[in-house]
Amino acid sequence: MERGKTFIISGPSGVGKSTILHKLFELRHNLYFSVSATTRGPREGEVDGKDYHFTTVGDFRRMIDEDAFLEYAEFVGNFYGTPKQYVSEAMDRGEDVILDIELQGANQVHAKMPEAIRIFILPPSLEELERRLVSRGTETPEKIHGRLIRAQVEFESAHTYDYIVINDDIEHAVRELDAIMTAEHCRAADRALAFASQ
Repeated sequence: MERGKTFIISGPSGVGKSTILHKLFELRHNLYFSVSATTRGPREGEVDGKDYHFTTVGDFRRMIDEDAFLEYAEFVGNFYGTPKQYVSEAMDRGEDVILDIELQGANQVHAKMPEAIRIFILPPSLEELERRLVSRGTETPEKIHGRLIRAQVEFESAHTYDYIVINDDIEHAVRELDAIMTAEHCRAADRALAFASQ
């Protein structure tokens, strides 16, 4: 059985990552969406192991000491991180792992897993990103302005990724992402290794 690969998906808020990934999971059935560990308490309706792996600060710090995270960060007094164990187990099952993480986390993962494939999702333009953020109707103009400033900074790092997918059309973006994943499994080195082991 071919071992799965890890795909890092990044992009600014409002670019459509969640929608793209939802459709990708409908299209491909050997995917594992990485669930983060966190020290914050569960919100109403959240399920341990599905939404997050909920843990204590003490256990989280112990995992840091044991180098058990691919990446981690502290945000508003709580820790969040990607446990190595679940990613490795999914790959061993032949599943491709999807990590939906921002730039800092992506850099941490890439340092520990240089073989992970990094894909950056871009909007067709900053103006279109602003239109999408406004149309959601969930944030103040000040918050939208802050997200747009952050997006411009993130855009500058897009070229450091392995692939860029421009989300000008959801279906097209999903097809591109699917094609990238298929192509990565057709690499000569992987195919030659699989053939030799038969």
